[in-house]
Amino acid sequence: MNNIPELKVGIVAVSRDCFPETLSVNRRKALIEAYEAKYNAENIYECPVCIVESEIHMVQALEDVKNAGCNALVVYLGNFGPEISETLLAKHFDGPVMFIAAAEESGDNLIQGRGDAYCGMLNASYNLKLRNVKAYIPEYPVGTAKECADMIEEFLPIARSVIGLSSLKIISFGPRPLNFLACNAPIKQLYNLGVEIEENSELDLFEAYNKHANDPRIPDVVKDMEKELGAGNQKPDILPKLAQYELTLLDWVEAHKGYRKYVAIAGKCWPAFQTQFGFVPCYVNSRLTGMGIPVSCEVDIYGALSEFIGTCVSLDAVTLLDINNTVPADMYVDDIKGKHNYTHQDTFMGFHCGNTCSRKLSACSMKYQMIMARTLPEEVTQGTLEGDIAPGDITFFRLQSTADNLLRAYVAQGEVLPVATRSFGSIGVFAIPEMGRFYRHVLIEKNFPHHGAVAFGHYGKAIFEVFKYLGVEEIGFNQPKGMLYESENPFN
Repeated sequence: MNNIPELKVGIVAVSRDCFPETLSVNRRKALIEAYEAKYNAENIYECPVCIVESEIHMVQALEDVKNAGCNALVVYLGNFGPEISETLLAKHFDGPVMFIAAAEESGDNLIQGRGDAYCGMLNASYNLKLRNVKAYIPEYPVGTAKECADMIEEFLPIARSVIGLSSLKIISFGPRPLNFLACNAPIKQLYNLGVEIEENSELDLFEAYNKHANDPRIPDVVKDMEKELGAGNQKPDILPKLAQYELTLLDWVEAHKGYRKYVAIAGKCWPAFQTQFGFVPCYVNSRLTGMGIPVSCEVDIYGALSEFIGTCVSLDAVTLLDINNTVPADMYVDDIKGKHNYTHQDTFMGFHCGNTCSRKLSACSMKYQMIMARTLPEEVTQGTLEGDIAPGDITFFRLQSTADNLLRAYVAQGEVLPVATRSFGSIGVFAIPEMGRFYRHVLIEKNFPHHGAVAFGHYGKAIFEVFKYLGVEEIGFNQPKGMLYESENPFN
């Protein structure tokens, strides 16, 4: 299934009637040309109906972009702009909206060629607030045609995420495991975000799994798994069961997504899962996430939500990891110190049992879940995809509803270091600047759980803006040295 929104962005230029309309016409033309010269313009639609000067024009433009199939909108102030009509356009458009404005072109043309959009953006923002209309306004929203084209491109992952959440259903199986209250959070904020949730018993899942016994599609899925695993296929006997489980989840998604377009899964994986199903679901979780259907471990509903946002932003597989353990001092000295510009406290290990997509691992092997096998027969713990996470840039982030039903989030950029972990599971040595302070004053102090979503690349800017657009009350980040957290002791 296509589990990520496809965008079509309408560009509507606006003009205040006491300013030359030609400013907006020509500047819109230059903007479109600048975008086409640098980016793929297939998902961009230039509204040709009119330059919006009045409420009547607003209705005409709105109908035009709707008929063109636009699901996101850019309101472009070619001059000062009509504050009422342009904000009504945003109010009545069903989808994410961005406001940007044209900079002046030349000091030789500041009489008839001056547009005052710098001033008009202030009125636009004021009127958006008056009408309680959400809109994305870039950090510096006034620019040349090329600069505004870049702003539109940066808007795309934000718009994709907002659209995705508005049509997302999270399907969960079972309550959070015992001693995992950290993954338990009020679902009220899901509804506030426009997300639907379907909560099921793992017994329902078990029944569906048993009904897929001898499914004729199982051999083809096994072949695909064998191809993916290659030499890492160390547990071939378990693949038919895993294929049966994968088909169970995919069929459940199709049968239960209802009127929603997109799905994420919060799955159960212990304590009774292994003994009843006869395997662990980690590898299947990794495969679905690689297909663009995020699956969180341990029924972590807000983890699945975070993963979906990362998928929409990055257009790539993500993962969910425990912020797990420190890097041993001898390992730091031998493999990191002097080779990478990080202190010991900047580093940690991100780990989960085996849920990370194979293409995000340096190498992979199908193994058993070592932690569970300490108390269970090894044969029922088969199904983890183990390997060191491939080195490269990452963004660690999470959106969470707190116990008192507040939305909080964090975003931190860093990297996975090219350092062998010498451990088990899907695991990597992570480095985030000022991680020690971030760990204490954001992760601990703001009561975030141990699960964090990981996007493979630096997407902090877009994810931060998604959280802002959603109205998240607090967004933490790894503040640089010299920038104190509110509770940080200045005498440290």
